[in-house]
Amino acid sequence: MPSLMEALEARRAEVLGQAERLREQIAGLSEELSRAEERLARLQIARETVEEVLAAPSSPVPDADAAGGGVGGVAVALVKAEAELDVTVMSPEYREIIALFATSGRRCAAKRSAST
Repeated sequence: MPSLMEALEARRAEVLGQAERLREQIAGLSEELSRAEERLARLQIARETVEEVLAAPSSPVPDADAAGGGVGGVAVALVKAEAELDVTVMSPEYREIIALFATSGRRCAAKRSAST
C-alpha cells in the first residue's frame, strides 16, 4: 500500500500536468483572440473608409442610387456624367482618353484585336 506522501505526490504531479495543459490552451486561445481582434479592427477601418468615400459630395453614388443602385447604377452615373461632359466623376485615365478623342481632330474608333 502506497504511503500517504506518495499518494499526495502522485496527485500533485497529475494536477501540475493538468495546469500546464491549461496554460498551453490559454496561450493558444490568446493568440487566436489577438488575430481575431486584429481582423475586426481592419474590417472596422474598411467600413469607416467606405462610409467616408460614399458620403463624399463628389461621389457618383447618390446618382447611382437614383438610377437603380449597385454597380450598374455607378455605370449609369458615369454615362450620364460623360453625356453632360462632367469629368469630375471620371478617373484621370478616362479623362485623358476623352481629351485625346476630343482634340484629335479626326474620327476615332475602337479596333478589335485578333487575339480577342
